[in-house]
Amino acid sequence: MSSEEMVPLRLLIAILLPFVLFFTIGRPFAGIICLILQITLIGWAPAAIWAVYALSQFETDRKISEMAR
Repeated sequence: MSSEEMVPLRLLIAILLPFVLFFTIGRPFAGIICLILQITLIGWAPAAIWAVYALSQFETDRKISEMAR
């Protein structure tokens, strides 16, 4: 799968299992913190929002590094 095809899949992961997304983008410490937040149902929404935001930052950083080559 190309990285462009991975974006919708990663977005789905960010909403359903936010902590897993952090492991897929190489941020395991944030993934552990997100899992602790996600354990409570009240914390699920902030965890999902944080994961979607982190995904957008990851994609932006990836595009910038590709342009710099």
